[in-house]
Amino acid sequence: MASPVAPALAHPHPVPPEWGETIEVAPGILWARLPLPFRLNHVNVYLIEDGAGWAVVDTGIGNAATKEVWEALLAGPLAGRPLTRLIVTHMHPDHVGAAGWLAETLDLPLDMTETEYLQALVLTTDPASLEKDPYRGFYVENGLDETVTNAVMTRGHDYLRMLTGLPHTFRRVIAGDRLIIGGRSFHVLTGGGHASEQMMLHLASENLLLSADQVLPRISPNVSVQARDPSGDPLGIFLRSLRSLKSTMSADTFVLPGHDLPFTGLHARLDAMAQHHEERCGEIVVACREAPRSGAELVPVIFQRELDAHQTGFAFSEVLAHVNYLIRRGRLTSAEGTDGIWRASAVG
Repeated sequence: MASPVAPALAHPHPVPPEWGETIEVAPGILWARLPLPFRLNHVNVYLIEDGAGWAVVDTGIGNAATKEVWEALLAGPLAGRPLTRLIVTHMHPDHVGAAGWLAETLDLPLDMTETEYLQALVLTTDPASLEKDPYRGFYVENGLDETVTNAVMTRGHDYLRMLTGLPHTFRRVIAGDRLIIGGRSFHVLTGGGHASEQMMLHLASENLLLSADQVLPRISPNVSVQARDPSGDPLGIFLRSLRSLKSTMSADTFVLPGHDLPFTGLHARLDAMAQHHEERCGEIVVACREAPRSGAELVPVIFQRELDAHQTGFAFSEVLAHVNYLIRRGRLTSAEGTDGIWRASAVG
């Protein structure tokens, strides 16, 4: 979801690395990019000097194009220094998708938070669960017609299957831990909303944050209600995480994000993302004051462009995140209509 780029942001490395190449963005930290077959066409991975080798932060999606770029990295800029471990920030396939292949090929241990590991494990062991009836009801009861629902639950979920599996064991990481990588102490933070227990790494001694998808410079990460938790409040959780980061990080922290360009200007970016979501909430309240609206009816209020099945799933679930947030805070109410569809109305 697009959000304003704060004018205070600076990009010390304005040109990203080519596929198969790296850029040293901080002492002993390399930045590489891997391709994605979506509108957001890349994911960032970082390599942290770890003794004689490199610790890898995130892996890219589990497809042939990603493997090809990894092979170019291993034969090129990383040649002669082994990878030492995988650190995966969260369960979305663009971050964990190649973990099974890398771990098996290079005999690497996996560091991950437990919630993210287990959610990724469900996708690898029971992908058919995405198409079960309780999840179908989540879409239909919030106003998607059968045709769109079928498209979202099949083609729209294809990316969730782009995984190469997971190692059978992992090393659990929790908030407050310290990961010692190459003699440097990285403080583990976790944040919710985009993913349940997404890992971030803060190197306080160098004023540096590997933010994964929690803080991005150009877009707000997708913050979605999940079918398994239809009344959840991911937006409230996400905004709480932004406030926590602002209260604990300096304004000039150097941020290494999961997508787009590394940047400085953390506080300005946190403020811009919070403002962006409040503006979206305001648009939804105005629309629901005009008439009660289902989640599906609110999608074009927020997303005016044409959406494919993949994008529709994200947009629909993100709109519901705003609706649930507003209901919990007394700005909307919701009622089931005689057609079985739930619609929200503005309060006052």
